[in-house]
Amino acid sequence: MVVPRPRAPRPIRPVREPATVPPPLTGPWAPHDRRLDEVELLPLPDGAHGPEDVVVDPAGRVVSGDEDGRLWWWAADAPAGTPARLLAETGGRPLGIELDPRDGSLVVCDAYRGLLRVTPDGAVRELTGTAPPVHLANNAAVARDGTIYFTDSSDRFPLSHWKHDLLEHRPNGRVLAYHPGTGRTDVVTAGLYFPNGIALTPDESALILVETTTHRLLRVDLPGGAATVLADLPAYPDNLCGVGDGTYWIALPSPRLPVVERLLPHPRLRQLVALLPDAVRPQPRRYGLVALVDGAGAVLRTLHGPRGAYWMITGVRQHGDRLWLGSLVGTGVARVPLG
Repeated sequence: MVVPRPRAPRPIRPVREPATVPPPLTGPWAPHDRRLDEVELLPLPDGAHGPEDVVVDPAGRVVSGDEDGRLWWWAADAPAGTPARLLAETGGRPLGIELDPRDGSLVVCDAYRGLLRVTPDGAVRELTGTAPPVHLANNAAVARDGTIYFTDSSDRFPLSHWKHDLLEHRPNGRVLAYHPGTGRTDVVTAGLYFPNGIALTPDESALILVETTTHRLLRVDLPGGAATVLADLPAYPDNLCGVGDGTYWIALPSPRLPVVERLLPHPRLRQLVALLPDAVRPQPRRYGLVALVDGAGAVLRTLHGPRGAYWMITGVRQHGDRLWLGSLVGTGVARVPLG
């Protein structure tokens, strides 16, 4: 089963915003540690690409998805170059992948099917579908009681046109909560700018969240949903994951682009840019970047790949003394030691 891809609305409805200036990669963001240019790769099968997120399950399997709706796995201790094994097919586009702490099953955010549950034997069950309020499920965090908090990045644009949402620069996103006992999906907070990565604090009193469009790191209090800006990031953030000790790894697909931020005061020009073929629009930089932050947004560590050997990093996961990486454009998942 392949889920039909929705069409994007045209034209975009951009709003006028003040121009911003990307901060340089200096201080705690300086590229002193360049190990992301020396990663080990575990490849997807020939022709497959786009392992957007990555997780390690209780059986020690590293799981990721691909552009064609399949989920693949490798043994966490497999040598570099080990081929992937098929776990399941969703028919959509798997993005964020999380573990349910109650039973070790996978919770998958599928861009075209909503929330899914995938059991260790590869059985796929739809949880939410894509009826409102769910439109573009992107990344999730699962509480100890099974509540699934997840980002719904845009109620205007499907994943195939995510760049249109960034150009429009409107608060089209929200955080939702799925309650497995009742099957109900509630809005936790709305008015967000392409909310993406999400994680629970260790005491589950709040969510740590990033917005891709506004490159912000937020804290969202539970259950009320009040949002506080913790930091303005020098790169566009994607998925994030908690380490378990109150720190969080953030995947940053690209440093911010000055040309994009200079377009903010010019909504009509942004409408024209949205009509151009993707190949001639501003493109992400070929640069590998992840950051470790604490619950207040302070940067504790950054890892870089200035050569772009593994780039457009959208997923990050710490497992033991290794960091696992996913990429929107990559042909496999990457592994790098943290020591």
